[in-house]
Amino acid sequence: MTEPLQPAFSMRIPPDDDRERRVCDHCGFVDYVNPKIVVGAVVAWSETGAPFGPDAVPLEEIRVLLCRRAILPRRGYWTLPAGYMEENETVAQAVKREAREEACCEIELDGLLALYDVPHRSQVQIFHRARLLTPDVAAGPESLDAVLFWWKDIPWKALAFHSVGWSLKAFEESRLEARFAPYGNPDDAEPTKFPSSRP
Repeated sequence: MTEPLQPAFSMRIPPDDDRERRVCDHCGFVDYVNPKIVVGAVVAWSETGAPFGPDAVPLEEIRVLLCRRAILPRRGYWTLPAGYMEENETVAQAVKREAREEACCEIELDGLLALYDVPHRSQVQIFHRARLLTPDVAAGPESLDAVLFWWKDIPWKALAFHSVGWSLKAFEESRLEARFAPYGNPDDAEPTKFPSSRP
């Protein structure tokens, strides 16, 4: 009886390709590794009117949802409700699921806010603009806390990732617009990782 072949991969450039890949030494199967898709939202709430759009209330009358991370990387820092897409779900489904998982809330998506390239993490990050259906939020399993921050109280120096700050700034800049071109990486964006220290 013949013993089954054990998996064996090596790094090499397949025919008609331009970079090294993991290639099976037995059959030539190429194990492609592609970027991950991260989705999330800037989620706003106001008791006095629309938090964004042409008829939006003043910025000081809205609150924005941030979650304090309970997991690595950047445990203890603040982020938007966001995470990796799962197979067999749409972007909209993934954004709403992440809001439920991280802040125990239901949201309504307004539209695409930003799309960021994060090549050093092999990620594409997609953020929407969204509103809370009710102001009830609570920390989910991946959050230490979920808080509706007044804009003036956002902990800018304790944000978990560059894209969180970029998305909040994009939200502020586009807040009074009904429709706009999605934002991208700032021209002066530094593709560097945050330090591992806690705030």
